[in-house]
Amino acid sequence: MLVLKPSLKRLLPVLVLSGGLIASLPLLTWAGGNPGLTIFSGVEREDILNYYLQFGGNPEQMDRYKLYIPAKKLPQGASSIFISYPDYFDGDFDTDKIEVRVKGKALPLKEVYWDKESRFVEINLEQPLAPNTKAEVVMSNVRNPGLGTYYFVCDVLASGDIPVRLYVGTWIVSIER
Repeated sequence: MLVLKPSLKRLLPVLVLSGGLIASLPLLTWAGGNPGLTIFSGVEREDILNYYLQFGGNPEQMDRYKLYIPAKKLPQGASSIFISYPDYFDGDFDTDKIEVRVKGKALPLKEVYWDKESRFVEINLEQPLAPNTKAEVVMSNVRNPGLGTYYFVCDVLASGDIPVRLYVGTWIVSIER
């Protein structure tokens, strides 16, 4: 009995640490997939949009960006979506592989235009999004830039009677190893 007490005292911290490491593994695999905790970004908390990098967000690799727009951010719907990015973003977009999805179904697009000089992608929808519709912009075959944090700003052209360009929010995309 005296022999077991010292071994249990040694084993207990090892079990606690092992359990903590095993529990944190799912968190580590999701770390590159969404904005996570952002403290000092310069963007208001309610304006930070969620995203997911399907292939891990590794620098200089191909990836698929899933950029989410919540329904509450589209009170007037949208006929076009504009995504602007910083001048230090040196990745590439495949405009033939960009789509907008609602409830998992791709919507027909009129045109996708990438202005490299002005640093924005314009997505024109064939039919406007209805007000308060949750949408997802899926950009496949994106070549990630080098390491860093990139602010992708989302604006929409309201689909009401008066087409006004409105700020929706910002995706703070992290490319890391």
